[in-house]
Formats: sequence, structure tokens, C-alpha cells
Amino acid sequence: MIDHASEMAAFVRVVDSNGFSAAAPVLGLSPSAVSKLVTRLETRLGVRLLQRTTRALHLTQEGEVFYAAAKRIVGEIEALENQIVGESGTPSGVLRVTTSLAFATHQLAPVLSEFLARYPLVQFELLPTDRVIDMVDEGIDVALRIGRLADTSFMARKIGEDKRLICAAPSYLARHGTPQRPEDLRRHSCIVSRDNAYLNRWSFKVDGEIVEIDVRGRVAVSEGEAQMQLALQGIGIVRLTRLTLTQAIRDGTLVPLLGAFSAEEAVSIHAVYPHRRHLAPKVPAFVNFLIEKFTPPPWEI
Repeated sequence: MIDHASEMAAFVRVVDSNGFSAAAPVLGLSPSAVSKLVTRLETRLGVRLLQRTTRALHLTQEGEVFYAAAKRIVGEIEALENQIVGESGTPSGVLRVTTSLAFATHQLAPVLSEFLARYPLVQFELLPTDRVIDMVDEGIDVALRIGRLADTSFMARKIGEDKRLICAAPSYLARHGTPQRPEDLRRHSCIVSRDNAYLNRWSFKVDGEIVEIDVRGRVAVSEGEAQMQLALQGIGIVRLTRLTLTQAIRDGTLVPLLGAFSAEEAVSIHAVYPHRRHLAPKVPAFVNFLIEKFTPPPWEI
């Protein structure tokens, strides 16, 4: 019986990795075996999916169509397999997870005790950082990432969505007034990002048009959690994700601003993990647990 799934998975991984040699270790095969699977797929379909040169691979028109559908199918198959493994195997061993300091503090930490109680053989190591670290070098099992995914050589499952909000402490607003329109921010002190300049350009919708404001302030910080703590002290206006701000807004220690002008689009939150033929049960068990706990998202206001 022809293994259509293996052919399809090999093709998707070759495209994602931009080469047979790069895809081979991910698939646990030799480069020649990967090449044979893709060639067999092309022969069976009767079309060329890849244009091969000595330096690069390029999708043909038929290849682009096939890749879009195949990637979705392969992802669904792997997600299903991982779910079954997570349900049937016994999760155990050290689980190394990285995520932003804000997500670790406000969302993951409150539910972690339940995960550990459910899986008593799992030991948990958490590396909170807003820096994107190398998962392979650091031995990371799962990374929880917010926004666009840059590395397509890893598996990813969506666990939720979030949006950014603009807030300030009542003490700041009492001293400096409340901005009524986006352009008012130019006269206010904002807590800005030290490392990512694009995060200091805030977008709004004014009279049906997108308006961008380059905000400034006396304090620049690299970590989102630190930005929120400074905002709580009344140092300035901040723009952060709801998952960071929700509890402070509910408590009244931060006040949402300029909501009528919001142009923020939802950003996805993914659990990212290395592609392996056989995942340790602890990985899908953890990912499935996150989906269970964050559906619907507890950070919605």
C-alpha cells in the first residue's frame, strides 16, 4: 500500500526547510530517502511540484496549490496523532517551557498547579523571557509565542488570540489628564519598548482612516511585564496585550484609553514545539491542557 501521508509530509517539510538535506533530520530520514518520497509523489500525481537547482528549490504553480492544502492536512494529522499519544501515553519527565514573562505571570502560573496535579510524573522547568530563544540549543520542549511565527520548521498549535490595549493608572491621569484623541498622546509620556521600535508606533482608526502615532516617553523597557508595573506606578501610558492587563483593569488599577479609536487586530498565540516522528507524551499533554484552559480566553474583558 502506498504511504501517501509520508510522501505528503516529506514534500511539506522539504518546502518548509528549503532543501532535502535540511528536511532529512527533521523527518528522521536520509536526504536520498526524502528525495525518493518527493519524486514518488510527483510521479503519482503526474506533475512536477518543485523546480530543483543547485542552489535552491522553487515551487511550481501546481506545487504552490498542492503545498497549501498539504501543509494543512499534514498539520491536522500530526495534531491528531499528538492528541492521541497525549491521551494514551503516560506523560513523564522534565518539560521545559518558555514564554513571555507576562504570559508566565498572568496566565500560565495560575493554572500550572492543576497541570502538575493531573500529571504527577512530569517535572516542569519554566524559562520566562520576552526574547525569542533557540529552542534546540536551549532544549525547549514547548514555546508559547504571541504574534507571527517566523520559524516554519516547527509544529504549532493555536491556543488563543489576543489584542493590545492602551492603559494608564488613575494617578497618572489625575496629574496629566486623559487623552481624548490619538493625537493627544504626543503631549503625554508613554512607556516605550527599548528593543522593538515598531512597538512604539501605535495605530488608530480616526474617521475611517488609519493613523499612526510615534509615541515617546522618559522610560524605555525591554520586558512587557516591567512596562505594566511601571504603568501601575503612574509613570506613563502603556500599550500591552489584554492577557497582561486584564486583571489590573478589573481591579481598577489601570484604566483603558482611546478604545473608540482602536485599530488593533487580533494576534494569535501558538504553542510551538519541535517536529518529531514520536513526541514524548508530556508535550501533547501540555498543549492539550493549554487549549482546554484557554478556551475561551480568560483574558477577555
